[in-house]
Amino acid sequence: MRKNIKLTALAATATALALGLTACGSSSDPSSTKADGGKTDESKPLVIAASPSPHADILNFVKDKLAAKEGLKLEVKEFTDYVLPNTATQQGQVDGNYFQHKPYLDDFNKKNGTTIVPVVNVHLEPLGLYSKKVKTLADIKAGQTIAVPNDTTNEGRALQLLAANNLITLKEGVGTGAKLSDITDKKGLEFKELEAATVPRALNDVDAAVINGNYAIEANLSPAKDALVLEKAEGNPYANFLAVKDGNQDDPRIQKLAKLLNSDDVKKFIGEKYQGSVAPAFGTPAS
Repeated sequence: MRKNIKLTALAATATALALGLTACGSSSDPSSTKADGGKTDESKPLVIAASPSPHADILNFVKDKLAAKEGLKLEVKEFTDYVLPNTATQQGQVDGNYFQHKPYLDDFNKKNGTTIVPVVNVHLEPLGLYSKKVKTLADIKAGQTIAVPNDTTNEGRALQLLAANNLITLKEGVGTGAKLSDITDKKGLEFKELEAATVPRALNDVDAAVINGNYAIEANLSPAKDALVLEKAEGNPYANFLAVKDGNQDDPRIQKLAKLLNSDDVKKFIGEKYQGSVAPAFGTPAS
């Protein structure tokens, strides 16, 4: 049995190699070189991993309204966490992803040895402070508890938002990687660290919570209306972008999608659907 399996596998490998050589020699081969040196069939659907909202919403708008005109077949796979989209991209289970910002990606690549790179910025989701127990920022007092995301970059981002609004004081020079241990004055506040996706569900159990824009929208919160305070958009390094495994940036399908994601049609869609809760942030990501 084992010998038969080995012979069958060898025969299949030889056949695949022969077919591959034939395809590479064809002048009409609709393929491009991938990061691993293989070939990408441009006629196949481009599979992109995305957070449900607003990322998948924006991609589905492109898929339904714009992709066919560019000869692009687009498939959207939704993920509800911040890890699997990158691992799936690195392993080739999807062709790319759209869910993250540069500080998060840099930290992820460093910790996981991945080689994901940004292709084009699309939008910004202002991080906000929300509450079901207080009505204004001034109502937050000593003894109350604030929930914050527990991943490195989003926790640092949350703490910077709180510091910018005088709810805490951070060590001088601490940037986006700020941790709870970098708080020099908590002003009597307590903090609860949670996975970013679960923070909205904690709103009933804490006095306030710092929530990522996409998770706020999924929880039927309107950042523009419901947040006690939002990040400022000007000079914000947290634009969300289309990303791929390094080496796949020039896949013609990726280039088509990048062009569509930065189109006037998408800009109009974002403006009309999100009413300021999500803002277009087109262009080339910072290196």
